[in-house]
Amino acid sequence: MKPIYIDLPDVSAVVSLGETTIQRMIREGEFPAPRQLSGRRVAWLVREIEEWAENRPVSNLPPPQHTGKRNA
Repeated sequence: MKPIYIDLPDVSAVVSLGETTIQRMIREGEFPAPRQLSGRRVAWLVREIEEWAENRPVSNLPPPQHTGKRNA
């Protein structure tokens, strides 16, 4: 079964952004806010993270050099 909610470390890993960057983007209204699960627990809806990722603009920058090269 696919998870419904994920915590900050998992969100960070999924979107390839640091936790501090995500927290700043939330404050600036540029990233989905977490949901309150209990008195001391928050998490993000996977669906909202996926929607945010799918709505990111397509980059016109080339990928960094050597990112596709594998070392033997």
